[in-house]
Amino acid sequence: MNLQNPNPCQRPALHYEQLASDKVQCGVCERRCTIAPGNRGVCGARKNLDGKLIVLTYGDISSISANPIEKKPLFHFYPGSRALTIGSWGCNFACPWCQNWSISKRHANPSQCNHLSPQDFIEEVHRTGCQGTSFSFNEPTTAFFEYALDVMPIAHNAGLYNTFVSNGYMTASTLRRLAEAGLDAMNIDIKGCRTAVQKLCKIDTEKVWSTAQLARDLGIWIEVTTLVIPGFNDSNRCLAQIAHRIHDELGEEVPWHVSAFYPAYKAREHGLNTPTPTSTLEHAYALGKKAELFHVYLGNVPGNTSENSYCRQCNALLIKRRTYDITLVHLDRQGACKKCGSSNHFIFS
Repeated sequence: MNLQNPNPCQRPALHYEQLASDKVQCGVCERRCTIAPGNRGVCGARKNLDGKLIVLTYGDISSISANPIEKKPLFHFYPGSRALTIGSWGCNFACPWCQNWSISKRHANPSQCNHLSPQDFIEEVHRTGCQGTSFSFNEPTTAFFEYALDVMPIAHNAGLYNTFVSNGYMTASTLRRLAEAGLDAMNIDIKGCRTAVQKLCKIDTEKVWSTAQLARDLGIWIEVTTLVIPGFNDSNRCLAQIAHRIHDELGEEVPWHVSAFYPAYKAREHGLNTPTPTSTLEHAYALGKKAELFHVYLGNVPGNTSENSYCRQCNALLIKRRTYDITLVHLDRQGACKKCGSSNHFIFS
């Protein structure tokens, strides 16, 4: 590889195969793009340079903010803590409703590298008083895989946790590497049911479910989010199917966040014009409870009591939430209900 004027945001990529005619096949996400010399993969973050794959977004920061962990959303992982959250450029999905389209639909520009070294990132975590890291805003797998592998061990050595907010389209080998490096928790986006998601997002949802199952098996704490979009995934059949699959394939203790949709980016071009009624989210909540999920939460509806956490056994109020402000009520720091003693699967340390 011949990198003229070396750019700190450009590094040799991991997980790819060299093919004939100097093509490469990327193995970081399940698209497994075959990339000809001079071209990029679908995500825009990985480029074939002289028959070798490079990542263009190593530590290239488009967005950074100190966020409550509840914003991920992760409600059962270090409640009340804050994670320094970073994003980069590009995405491997084609969702027309993307809320962060200004960065996810824009490819990295090598001439505008905004590099933050792994060590400087961890120093910034401490400076901002955060308790962990979060890779989010756009899909972190394709943009930050190599960077995260370098950041996460440093974070663990400093007593910090590591989280991903992901569409879950990573390959098994990628996820295993992340787990080995110190990935502690993930929020995984289950966008809907197979046919509709294939049509608009151009991906196979079964691979997302496989990622969630493997993450659970690797000991990574997982929570699931579904953005409930009228006319796309709000049918009784689709929502009930998601709820039952979480219960049967991931576990009854896995929280399910059903969040309100507001039209953004190109959603209206696909007839997705209607914000999600609260009644639809409440119906999804009821379906989750009918599927015997312990914890179902409404998102993007501040003040709704379904933001709160209740004991799965005695229904005591465990955590009261108002958007990202939380109050521990009947929950101790071992994750048990103070009233009945039942475990409710919270992680504090």
